[in-house]
Amino acid sequence: MYRYLALIAALLVAMPAAAQADDLNGAGASFPYPIYSAWAFAYEKDTGSRVNYQSIGSGGGIKQVTEDTVDFGASDDPLTVEELAKTGLIQFPAVLGGVVAVVNLDGFANNELVLSGPVLADVFQGKIPKWNDPAIAALNPGKTLPDVAINVVYRSDSSGTSAIFTNYLSVVSSGWKDAIGAGKSVNWPVGVGAKGNDGVAGSVKRVKNSIGYVEYAYAAENKITWAALVNKAGKTVSPSIEAFTAAAASARWDRSKAYFIWLVEAEGDTAWPIAAATFILVKTADKRVLKNVTDFFEWCFQKGDSEAVRLQYVPLPASLKDDVRGYWQAAAK
Repeated sequence: MYRYLALIAALLVAMPAAAQADDLNGAGASFPYPIYSAWAFAYEKDTGSRVNYQSIGSGGGIKQVTEDTVDFGASDDPLTVEELAKTGLIQFPAVLGGVVAVVNLDGFANNELVLSGPVLADVFQGKIPKWNDPAIAALNPGKTLPDVAINVVYRSDSSGTSAIFTNYLSVVSSGWKDAIGAGKSVNWPVGVGAKGNDGVAGSVKRVKNSIGYVEYAYAAENKITWAALVNKAGKTVSPSIEAFTAAAASARWDRSKAYFIWLVEAEGDTAWPIAAATFILVKTADKRVLKNVTDFFEWCFQKGDSEAVRLQYVPLPASLKDDVRGYWQAAAK
């Protein structure tokens, strides 16, 4: 009898661990939060395995996966091979998207306000303080621009979206590059900060005459007006799945560099100038966790493309997915 009770007790103790064995915890970038949440919901329905993902910013995701607080981290600011080696991590792209400049400006609907990279850099540096500045007016002939101050909103947390945006500004503006530079956190010269893509989206939606930058899905979901941009080819383009895909078309994905790449200011008449990949980071030491993480993203690669497109993200090309699968296999050895 006692042996029977002891066996039952042992099974009860073991049950919670077994139930949690296939559950995953991830944290990081807010850029892909809408699609990771949608994938996690569908994955649990399909497999019974739960994936919990917290949108805390790319810097937080890198920190938590490095400290083994979560099973995987997510970042829009890719790490170098050297940085990955120091922390025992691998890195692979999960999905592609775009960052847009969002505005709250009376009289302008989506794509009706046109901006360029150098103008954006000067706005966020405080060199263009008003909406009717001649530099903005020159891009918008025949349109009435108000004689009011521009209210700048930026990310206050350690953000991969900021890394994408400031990388773009550094490419298109030597003044920005020399004075501010690129990174997940920079010393913003003007404006007010908000946490997360959702925080910036909410602030721009509330504050009149404001401008900020968010991942496209947040702008679409929150029905916030976005601007058209002049791309590297000198063409005025609107954000879209097609424009993000065009920006990624010339990308050279290199497994030996852990897929480190920036897609800003890409070549092509139809390319969106602030496109980006978002990356997953996972340690290789725990092969069980590594397998669970890659099993989840294998499911996403096979069954998640339609949901990604619905949420305005670009699925990885089939050839890149196959290359990433080979990368996983090598890491699992």
